[in-house]
Amino acid sequence: MSTLALVLLAQLTSVPPQDLEALDRRMTPVVAVVQRTRPAVVYIETNVPGVRQDWWGRLFRTNSQSSGSGVVIYEEGYIITNYHVVRGANQIRVRFDPEMDETVYDAQLISWNEAEDLALLKIEGDEPFPTVPMGTSSDLLVGETVIAIGNPYGQTLSVSQGIISGLHRDVKVSGLSFSNLIQTDASINPGNSGGPLVNINGDLIGINTVVHTAAENIGFAIPVDQVQAVLRDHLLEPSKARGWLGFEVDLDQLSIEELTPGGPAESQGLRLGDRIVALNEAPVETAEEYRLARLSIQPGETVSVRVKRGALYRSHRIEAWDRADYLSYLRAGLTVETMVFDRTRMLRVTKVRPNGPAETLGLQPNDFIEAVQPAGRRAEQITTPDEFALLLTRLKPGTEMRLDVWRDENQNGRLELTPSRSEAYKGWIELR
Repeated sequence: MSTLALVLLAQLTSVPPQDLEALDRRMTPVVAVVQRTRPAVVYIETNVPGVRQDWWGRLFRTNSQSSGSGVVIYEEGYIITNYHVVRGANQIRVRFDPEMDETVYDAQLISWNEAEDLALLKIEGDEPFPTVPMGTSSDLLVGETVIAIGNPYGQTLSVSQGIISGLHRDVKVSGLSFSNLIQTDASINPGNSGGPLVNINGDLIGINTVVHTAAENIGFAIPVDQVQAVLRDHLLEPSKARGWLGFEVDLDQLSIEELTPGGPAESQGLRLGDRIVALNEAPVETAEEYRLARLSIQPGETVSVRVKRGALYRSHRIEAWDRADYLSYLRAGLTVETMVFDRTRMLRVTKVRPNGPAETLGLQPNDFIEAVQPAGRRAEQITTPDEFALLLTRLKPGTEMRLDVWRDENQNGRLELTPSRSEAYKGWIELR
């Protein structure tokens, strides 16, 4: 270590100058890696709602807490962790090592892939966040030194050193099957889930994920090359964003190649071929910049979109739709909301897509959907947009679905079904 580096280190650690040589001997490669990595490692705490039943069969709402670790991979505040750490949570809080940052951050679950047990979180801050550089898992060596960092059981920081004991391991745990995992003897505890596994150069080579409960000193991590593939193909995929803008872009050109008729973007004047140059005032010049800016957009948010059309630049303000609205609009050609009408809780149609399945059937805004019945299945009473969107995700394009609809034609505030008058209708739509 250089003299200048030793002096700076002495200042940071309050070590007297005469002890610099002793400090230098203690500054092993492992210590140096931990010092570089720890600012980007986070402790994740979640609140998970649930229901329990007492001895008399009564149901009570409950809340439980779970925790894990994560690591910042993009300075904008994107954190990678295990999905099981945040599954089912209605609140996610993130803390750094308090010696580095005492702030408690509210995190948003941006996207996830349950099969790979990976999730992407986002926190907001005034300054760029520290990150851990991505390495590669393509050249790992059995026997090489690795370091696992995390926050097991809420402890501020925990570090364990070990070696790579094996590669390409297949493991089944908690109903999930993992393949191609890194096996290490570095201690990985349940609270370490989602934390980084780094090599002696401080590069991220894996995400700690599971412990082999039947044996001691056997832990596993998802290889970083696999993590990057999941990020690219799933977690950072713009279609995974919770807020929907009504267009898709060619990621090579960043130009609009799909524009949904009647969607939020077309309604505000965007056109096919417009090239996206900025989202929410943040310039986007590459596919990665676009992915990161796009994923952070939330439902209901008013988004500033700047485009280049020919030689001219134009700015538009678009209100992002909720993902449930997006799925319903694309698949069934309508959006819905929950409403109680004539003492009955139903879905009220709020928008109808031009030339979509719902318009082809003849549905109109303010129609009420009492029940739906996919072909070959039982009729269901669905009363929330999320339930309707979830049903649509389970049905293939081309599936026919019957809708039981009420229309208050005389606008008297009642739904009438008498021998002389019927405001009840039935019809079939074909999902797209």
